[in-house]
Amino acid sequence: MEITASLVKELRERTGAGMMECKKALSETNGDIDAAAEALRKSGAAKADKKADRVTAEGRIGVAQNGGKAVLVEVNSETDFVANDVNFKAFVDSVAAAALASGAADVEALKSAKLENGATVEETRATAIQKLGENIQIRRLVKVDGNNTVGAYVHSNGKIGVLVDLAGGNAELANGLAMHVAAMNPPHNKAADVPAEFVAKEKEIELAKMTDKDKAKPAEILEKIISGKINKIISEVTLYGQAYVLDSDKTVEQAVKAAGGDVVGFQRLVVGEGIEKVVEDYAAEVAKAMQV
Repeated sequence: MEITASLVKELRERTGAGMMECKKALSETNGDIDAAAEALRKSGAAKADKKADRVTAEGRIGVAQNGGKAVLVEVNSETDFVANDVNFKAFVDSVAAAALASGAADVEALKSAKLENGATVEETRATAIQKLGENIQIRRLVKVDGNNTVGAYVHSNGKIGVLVDLAGGNAELANGLAMHVAAMNPPHNKAADVPAEFVAKEKEIELAKMTDKDKAKPAEILEKIISGKINKIISEVTLYGQAYVLDSDKTVEQAVKAAGGDVVGFQRLVVGEGIEKVVEDYAAEVAKAMQV
């Protein structure tokens, strides 16, 4: 029996399995869609294992919070299409909730945490792989666990997540600061957190950029010029030095101090950062799969 694209599509919609798995199952069952569906169900765990080496550079950030405790989790998929699937989104939310409830310290510990339905995170991940037809990985977990005010923010597209640990202040400020960190991505919190090597290198660069006329000025004048340039650079690379996105007339430091607060630290996750993405032509992949 000819294995048509429409038959493969019907089986994929029915089982949630991958396109190649559906085509293979139909070929092995001579186009019997019921037998193919049963075969796919039986091979669910094997499919999950086979997908484990596929690159997962897309996905979403999940967040869960309860008072001074909050977590962010990065859950990766192979494609943005799956990352926007309602089932994937629900899985990410459930993983974040399990991370918060269990107090898991890292991803490895999170795997054995239980979801509300009684299944573990790892068991549910394997099921999601079978249903969505892609490799799915829980890559990172970060959290704040204390008595301070915590700001938590995940951008609407699910690609950026931030936690801000704020001593004093208030929830409105903490959440505003989380939005600021998401938008401006400061590498450091305060000037004291900027590495000395970075400052030394920037001084070297600024000195090299100066004209011979400037370099001939008295040492104390030259030092003031260089210090002014370095202070500007430090402001740009620190949360406290940046202009606050919700009130650009103030720096973040001024806004925080006005509210009687102090930023202890922050954490920022971006989906897929550091992962080498593979660019694929999906239309060509489908055409190629149908010829196999």
